[in-house]
Formats: sequence, C-alpha cells, structure tokens
Amino acid sequence: MTKSTKWVLAAVLMASGWMAPAGAAEEDLFARAPWFGTLGLNYYHPEGDVEYDEGLGVFGKLGYSLNAWWDIEGSLNYMPTLDARPADQLNKPEYALDDDTSALRLGLDVLLHLRALENRRLDPFLRLGPAVTFLGDDVENGKTQLGVFAGAGLFYHFNDSWALRGDVVVGPQGTHTEFTVLAEIGVSYRFGAEKYVAPEFLVDAGPGDLDSDGDGLFDKDEAIIGTDPYNPDTDGDGLSDGAEHFTHKTDPLNPDSDFDGLKDGAEILTYKTNPLDIDTDDGGVSDGHEVIEDGTNPLDPVDDLQKFTLLIEFDYDKSFIRPQYFQDLEPVVKVLRRDPGATVRVEGHADKRKTSSRAYNQRLSERRANAVKDYLVEHSGIPADNVTAVGYGFDRPVAPNDTEENMQRNRRTDIYIKKSGSP
Repeated sequence: MTKSTKWVLAAVLMASGWMAPAGAAEEDLFARAPWFGTLGLNYYHPEGDVEYDEGLGVFGKLGYSLNAWWDIEGSLNYMPTLDARPADQLNKPEYALDDDTSALRLGLDVLLHLRALENRRLDPFLRLGPAVTFLGDDVENGKTQLGVFAGAGLFYHFNDSWALRGDVVVGPQGTHTEFTVLAEIGVSYRFGAEKYVAPEFLVDAGPGDLDSDGDGLFDKDEAIIGTDPYNPDTDGDGLSDGAEHFTHKTDPLNPDSDFDGLKDGAEILTYKTNPLDIDTDDGGVSDGHEVIEDGTNPLDPVDDLQKFTLLIEFDYDKSFIRPQYFQDLEPVVKVLRRDPGATVRVEGHADKRKTSSRAYNQRLSERRANAVKDYLVEHSGIPADNVTAVGYGFDRPVAPNDTEENMQRNRRTDIYIKKSGSP
C-alpha cells in the first residue's frame, strides 16, 4: 500500500470515528429507498510515462445505502479513445502503441458521507475501493491492471430523489503501480424516494417523517409551504423555517414580514420589536427607519421623528409636482415655518413591476425626492442645508408589489422632520 493510500485510509477511519449517528428520520429514507444510480462523464488521466494519454469517457454507477453514512457502490467507466503517446516520450520506446487505444474500468467503492453541514443539500463524502482496468492493447504495465483508488466527492441534492455529483479519485494500478487520476461528474437518482412525499399537510406527523434540515418542519410540509427542505432558514432572516411557521407566525419566505426594513430575526433576537408590526411603539415611524436612519429607540414612541407620507403621483418619467398635490404638502410647510431650525429628510420610493429597471427607478426616485425638497425650501423658508433628499428606487417597499393598491403604497414620498433642539 502506498503512502498516499495510507493517508486517505487513515482519514476515512478518523472521520468515521468523529461522525455522530444520523437521526431516525434521515435513516428512514435510506432504509425505504436504499438503491441509487449515477450517470455522467469522466476524465481519465494516467501518469506521463505510460503508453497512452488522458481521455474523456462515460460512466454508470449503482449504489446501495447501508445507512445515512455508508454506501457500497459499483461503477463502470468506459474511455473509447486514449491517444497513443510518441515513443520519444516513453521510458521504454519499444512499448509504444501503433494506434490509439481504449479502456474499460470496473470499480467497487465504499462511500463515507460527512453529514455535518447545516445545509443538507450539500453532501460531501470520502471514497475508497479497488478497481480493475482493461486496456484495448497490451502495454508494459499490463493489459489488465488492478488498482486501489481513494478520493472524495460532493452531492448537491435538489430533493430526496435527484442530485448533482462530482468525484475525484487517485490511485496506483498495474504491475508497476503507475498512478492514475479519475474525475467524474454526473446526475444521481435515488430509486423510490419520491413515493414517500405525502400529498397533504400534516402538522402532527408520525416518527418516520423526514426533516432533512432539522428546522422543525417535515420535508413534505415544506414542499406545500414553499420553503427549502434542505435549508433550515429559507429566507435567510436568522430564524428557522419551523420557528417562523409555528412560533412567531412570520413568513418563512420573506425575511422582512412587516416590510419595516428590519429582518425578522433582527427584530426578535436583537431589537425585541414585533416582526409583524411595522411600528412597534406606535410612534409614527417604522422600526427599521428608527434603527437604520434615525438612531431612535423603536420601543419608545417619545423619540420618534415626525413623519409624513405623501402618495404624490408624478407624470411618467417626470419629476415636477402637479399643482393638485400642493395642498398635500401644505401641512409639512406649516410645520417647518413654525420650526425653521428643524432638519428634514425626504425619501423617494418606487414600485416594482416585471419591466422595472433598478438603475432607472433609482435615478427617478432621487429626482422626485429633490423636487419635493425644492418645494419645501421655497415655500417654508427652511435653509436648503437642513433638508436631505434620498432616493431608494424599489428597494424599500412597505407592501408586496402584487396588486395595484400595494404598488400605489410603494410609490410614495416619505418626509421625516426632526425638531430643532432634539438630541
């Protein structure tokens, strides 16, 4: 056994000692659907002093899962064309081939899965086993070559049935133990796994149901809700899908359920605000704006800025204010006339449609925010330096852009006023 093989074997044994047992639900899948197959392409690369060069081929595999950690797998690789190397590149030119050759490889491997990742779509594994390769021509290293190969690979599971797979193994083979590298990529299918996906939602399911990502929701229930059964936090908000669905009643497909600018996880774990209430303290300003822009306490209504939301409609691709909206701006003007030392922030927002351009809507929202700023400066007498205009395009909606009414809410101008003398 070569030094390289010994190291790989040691790694396999060490990893097997580190692995904790799989959960009963995961074991159940492999007990019910143990057989899996893979088809794909391979790259065969022998050492540089043998009589044939590298080549591409096809392969097929059939495997059997003993449990969630261990598989036994047989494989067949066929390389139809391996170019003959010139005699001047060989240690023994007399063994040079007259023409190209081919190779057929049969292998038997043991796979050890390293299922320690939180995201169960990613399934790395180690691989070790013998192989025999039959060459189309007799060569110095033997026409039939036995070998031992070790390596690693990765499955990317789309669901319980289908996965994308890549492997790389290396090992000595033949009478002179020439080293060969074999790289493979293919598509795997687990036979019978799809039969066990239940067609209806069950909250109180039996002990055999599968929760692949350990988020508290069974895979079959996640398929109905729309969450990812291999990712415990589908929307990336810091809360598991199960906690959102059962405990917090937030949307596991939307990281900001109340559209206040803060992720649900941050609201619950950091700021202690209500992820289902855009303004937890009822002070008039959203939790997200208090935290991100104002630096005020989203749990204390006393420090909230004075906010005005205007649903001003502009002409298409225009940024001047229609005269009929002057009366909507008048209350803001009166507040600023009473407190000319106040500071003002004008924020322009847009809705998002299928044809919306991010860059276009960003520029347009900035121009419209500046139009409101100019109006306030002109009619209230507040210094221009006290007014800031910002455009956010469609990045800060207050409602999903799924109806005309909601899109109207998102086409808005928000005005925040901080009184003079406020900390």
